[in-house]
Amino acid sequence: MLPIAVLGAGLAGLSAAQALTAAGRAVRLFDKGRAAGGRLATRRIEHAGQSHRFDHGAQYLRAERAGFAALLEAGGTAPWPDAKRRVPVPGMSALGRHLAQGLDIRTGRHASALHRTAEGWMVAHLDAALVRPGRPMPSTPAELAGPFSAVLVTFPAEQARAILPPELAAPLAPIEYAPCWTVMAAFDRKLDLPDTLRYHGPIGWAARDSAKPGREAAQENWVIQAGPEFSRAQLEAPTEQVIAALLAELPAPAPLFAMAHRWRYSLLEVALGQPCLWDAGLGLGYASDGCLAGRAESAWESGQALAQRVLGA
Repeated sequence: MLPIAVLGAGLAGLSAAQALTAAGRAVRLFDKGRAAGGRLATRRIEHAGQSHRFDHGAQYLRAERAGFAALLEAGGTAPWPDAKRRVPVPGMSALGRHLAQGLDIRTGRHASALHRTAEGWMVAHLDAALVRPGRPMPSTPAELAGPFSAVLVTFPAEQARAILPPELAAPLAPIEYAPCWTVMAAFDRKLDLPDTLRYHGPIGWAARDSAKPGREAAQENWVIQAGPEFSRAQLEAPTEQVIAALLAELPAPAPLFAMAHRWRYSLLEVALGQPCLWDAGLGLGYASDGCLAGRAESAWESGQALAQRVLGA
């Protein structure tokens, strides 16, 4: 059998790839990031001879069903900030590394097009460092990988529609995400604040990241995530402007340093309403948290569902 291509190595893509591999199928993943995991992300920042880590994507994970609960247990997670929520140790990206074990993953690759041939699907891909949102695609010729018997796309819906044919792209139109600006800031002393804060203004969530299990407790590292309204209004704003606006909302002194990251597709607002899409005739499928609900467990379950559809075919 020809291998299967999975585009996107976030939680849905890793979930599908692990299930297919366990069933004996050969799988190759392509992801634009530097490592697998998607929004299961940890940023390392060096400052004044010290290394600071920030979970700047997903803040915690919660399992409602046995399958995902077993994954969190096997992946080495710990309770935080309460018994029902868990975080990977020593950073959120540890769960992505756990899921990526044994998989063939090509990181730093932007999948730009799919080509169907008599032998199977070909995936055109470029160096992700050359691709910038909102700008024309680079003139650099794409590389081709394949042939593949099937291609499973696990990008956010708007990105997936750009690469899928109309038969699968059109059904994804209802899926909607809100963006999220995230600020990572370190302070020289502990702030007189609880470890987690929920706001109803520019800040949607703020957390003392260094209070999580397995982190550097002697540091004072904070993750500040903007709410959808602020993030939409400031989507194209300079990072310095975003950092200043969000820090102004947090009762804190000037930080040692602060950086920002923009998630264009962060908070799911409208879901597809079914676990996945699969067209056996085309050999194309789609999975993501956008299929069911904006939770990590939903992304994992969507990947599992798509893998079973493929294996059933």
